[in-house]
Amino acid sequence: MSTDDRKLLPIDFDELKASLDAAQMLLEGATVVSAHRRREVLHQRAVALANSRHETRQEVVTVLAFQVGGERYAVKIDYVDHVLESRGMCSLPGAPRHVLGALLSRSRIVPVLDLRQLLGLEGGGMSDLSKVVVVEVDDEAFGLATEVVDGRLELPRAELSQPPPGPFLFLTPDRLTVLDLTQLGNPAAARRG
Repeated sequence: MSTDDRKLLPIDFDELKASLDAAQMLLEGATVVSAHRRREVLHQRAVALANSRHETRQEVVTVLAFQVGGERYAVKIDYVDHVLESRGMCSLPGAPRHVLGALLSRSRIVPVLDLRQLLGLEGGGMSDLSKVVVVEVDDEAFGLATEVVDGRLELPRAELSQPPPGPFLFLTPDRLTVLDLTQLGNPAAARRG
């Protein structure tokens, strides 16, 4: 072939770059991976990623746990607005026994319920109730007086069992009872259980 004929052939720059890259890797002492091996590795990675998406994820119920009357209770986190200190609570003369008083919470007055009265628990005095969990159900806010707030928990749904009758949703193996706030707002329903 004359030099004039070589000028007419098109140059495949991708092939040229691949050849130069392979030569560079050989000079640097790196091993050259064939195109077939590269596809095989990429396929294995893709299969591993696809399988990880099909792993069964355990369904959980997220709750805020607290203690009152020597028992452990929780409410679904979806209903929790915030947690306050109980100081500053005002009494409400003439209110039912299960209503301890009211607190000012984020520019609104919130009644505070005594779970000990609603659930028939033994309990100490007002000084034992140090925190108020403010919840919102159907656009109505109210507080639940508690002794200690344990914090947020994720409960595996498979481990939850049916609770005893009353304003309860679930019971965990370690005796944490998740409250049904829609029934709790109705004291007659709580006492019937």
